[in-house]
Amino acid sequence: MSLSLQDVERVARLARIAVTADEALAWQQQLNGVFGLIASMQAVDTHDIMPMAHALDVSQRMREDTVTECDQREKFLALAPQSAEGLYLVPQVIE
Repeated sequence: MSLSLQDVERVARLARIAVTADEALAWQQQLNGVFGLIASMQAVDTHDIMPMAHALDVSQRMREDTVTECDQREKFLALAPQSAEGLYLVPQVIE
């Protein structure tokens, strides 16, 4: 696929971008270069290639799953205006 100069000017007009004739010509060459790259990438047979999430074989650093905070539930519930059975009580806002 290649764009004509009129295509580039039309897209610029639709995007409300003011372009000069020299800019439109430069954009046409750059966009046609991008479309050429896309066409060459689509020509590669990738039928037997497994998809991958990352280009490198990386893994996450894991840390030990240890408790670092003490249980402060009762302390926080004591600060609440109202609580019952370990739950915060809030005023009803929807009837």
